[in-house]
Amino acid sequence: MTTLGEDLLKTVNKLQDLVFNTIGNDSLDLPQIVVVGSQSSGKSSVLENIVGRDFLPRGSGIVTRRPLILQLINIPPEDEDEYMNGEAAIPHTAASVAEHAEWAEFHHIPGRKFRDFNQVRAEIENETARIAGNNKGINRQPINLKIYSPHVLNLTLVDLPGLTKVPIGDQPVDIEKQTRTLISEYIAKPNSIILAVSPANVDLVNSEALKLARYVDPQGRRTIGVLTKLDLMDHGTNALDILSGRVYPLRLGFIGVVNRSQQDIQTHKPMSESLKAEADFFRHHPAYRNIATRCGTPYLAKTLNTTLMAHIRDRLPDIKARLNTLMGQTQQELASYGSKQFSGKEHRGSLILQLMTRFATSFISSIDGTSSEISTKELCGGARIYYIFNSVFGNSLETIDPTHNLSVQDIRTAIRNSTGPRPSLFVPELAFDLLVKPQIKLLEIPGQRCVELVYEELIKICHTCGSQELSRFPRLQGKLIEVVSDLLRERLGPASSYVESLIAIQRAYINTNHPNFLGAAAAMSSVIQSKNEKEKQLALAEERRRKDTQRRKQLGVNGTATPDDDDPPEEERPQTVPIRSSAAKPTRSMSPAVGRIRENGQSFSQSGSARDSFLNYFFGKDGVGPSQGPLPQATNMAPRHVSHHIEPSISQSIRRPDTSSMLGSPRSAVAPLPTFGGDDQYPLSDYGGDLNPFPDHPAEPALTEREALETELIRRLISSYFNIVRETIADQVPKAIMHLLVNHSRDEVQNRLVSELYKEDLFGELLYEDDGIKKEREKCEKLLATYKEAAKIVGEVL
Repeated sequence: MTTLGEDLLKTVNKLQDLVFNTIGNDSLDLPQIVVVGSQSSGKSSVLENIVGRDFLPRGSGIVTRRPLILQLINIPPEDEDEYMNGEAAIPHTAASVAEHAEWAEFHHIPGRKFRDFNQVRAEIENETARIAGNNKGINRQPINLKIYSPHVLNLTLVDLPGLTKVPIGDQPVDIEKQTRTLISEYIAKPNSIILAVSPANVDLVNSEALKLARYVDPQGRRTIGVLTKLDLMDHGTNALDILSGRVYPLRLGFIGVVNRSQQDIQTHKPMSESLKAEADFFRHHPAYRNIATRCGTPYLAKTLNTTLMAHIRDRLPDIKARLNTLMGQTQQELASYGSKQFSGKEHRGSLILQLMTRFATSFISSIDGTSSEISTKELCGGARIYYIFNSVFGNSLETIDPTHNLSVQDIRTAIRNSTGPRPSLFVPELAFDLLVKPQIKLLEIPGQRCVELVYEELIKICHTCGSQELSRFPRLQGKLIEVVSDLLRERLGPASSYVESLIAIQRAYINTNHPNFLGAAAAMSSVIQSKNEKEKQLALAEERRRKDTQRRKQLGVNGTATPDDDDPPEEERPQTVPIRSSAAKPTRSMSPAVGRIRENGQSFSQSGSARDSFLNYFFGKDGVGPSQGPLPQATNMAPRHVSHHIEPSISQSIRRPDTSSMLGSPRSAVAPLPTFGGDDQYPLSDYGGDLNPFPDHPAEPALTEREALETELIRRLISSYFNIVRETIADQVPKAIMHLLVNHSRDEVQNRLVSELYKEDLFGELLYEDDGIKKEREKCEKLLATYKEAAKIVGEVL
């Protein structure tokens, strides 16, 4: 008649078999006894004494290199005949029955019984080498061994590799770390009982097994201490204090054992004689005879059996609760793979329509930002589109310099080309149009790139809309992505064309009446203001130089050496603009307005009326605006001469002290065409002896004062108008992309999917199930069935 404790042990063994055979790992954290000890501490001998058989590998170095899960199953004597049925070839002598009543089975060789325990040892060595190799390294994959015998108590033991300090032979250099990590994984489980084996002939403070046990079980509530080699202690010493719990207290206490010696192992001394010799040792030893009944292998086995049963009884409710949790998780995972079978056109059509709807809903919610699976690691979906509009596109527009690719020569050439053969009285508007339109074209590349980035983000959203259930059907998922990609590709063309049209529209008509446009008058006022500020800075510098010169002269009068002349050093001399003499070369005739300004001796920086006249000269009445006043009357104008009469240059009326950076050599200045006459003022030598007055690569010409002002004026007008267009494009391009690409795709995705894929002749192909997903679902179903069976087993004893 079995007791409740034995039923519990059988229940745990069934659970362990069930979990190990189906899952391959101890996910239930079943109660078991974990044997821990240093190398050559005698833990293998302890296990063999408990089993009563010599079956574990022996040798130098690490012998146990894989965890060995050892299940001891007691066979009652009356059941021996039942286990022996079907083996008529075995002789039924008393010795043969005793021998063949014990056998071993390995999980990796199901159905084969090992009755020769020498073969058991050989199989352990072969299986260890097969997985862990021959280099003395360890492996965490366990070996599962069952031993059926009428001479054992029901136990579940785990033999782990022995702790070692120094790698020997071809062992890995980190063998100690590997071993400690493996042992810690087993003993850290709350349901494990730690069997810490320590040799008695070594000081207990050096016990590695107790050190590891203390780390995971600081209170010593689930640790059993085993002292081996008591017969090898020095004469006059004993371990009575340790066995009595006065040195190292453990709740489950210490148990002393005496193992077989190496000579006994080599001479194959029977296990029964070894156990008898162990009992005699404790019974006759003066220090241990009073506790002999609490020492020895039989007492250890009984204690382990009792402790394990009590531990199972305490932990079984937790095991049941964990089983319920695992069943719920597995059921949820199985539901994510969908139903196993689907047949019938109605069912298949309904499934495809459901998956299409979920895909389209996921696509839309990703754009709207309402998805339940929003990433917290990076921007995605609609937030990424906003980032493209606001940061990527916006910053790319802001980095464009309206005039960075326009040189002074480009602007001056455009001004001259727009006047034709006529001399210019004003800054021509056509030059402004010619220069600003290519600059507006610079906005097209960022706009097209913005369309491409949004399109790429929508494609990315499309590829991330699949669910776990949809991944079952890779062909359906691929078709869904293909249809949405085609829809997006169709909308890419119109969106890109419209953005291109936005730029073309801006270039088609240059609206200089825009309320935010700087205007000619304001631009010229800004140019003159900048000029005045620069002149003030030069005047201040000149004043400082003059005062510095006077100070040096005064120091010279007081006995300090002075320079030979009053000229300042070369680096301190103000840079001046070389002014061409009006008598040197003929220039264009001076306009009446400028002539009148010069006659009156007025400067533009000193008189508002003079500035108005100057603006009238450049732009006329329409260019200046109503506030600038009418043009000078014709009666006040001097007649315009086109002969060799001298025309004063505008640079003679407006002095710019510092334009050296824009001036070249006098020879490179632009001159009128030569007349090739007898009294020609421009001989051929002025063109370097070349008969062609238009060289292919002329040198950079110098700017006159008027040209410098015209160039700066055009540059500011271009910047002002470009900023207006840039703001418009920054506002219109995102709106166009949202309307033509994003919103249209968002609204049409559901209809497009249904019209393209909801066809009866495609159901079979679209619902082809992935082999990997099918295997995962079958594995999940098997796991769920295992947990249900385990719950049933636990329910039988609770």
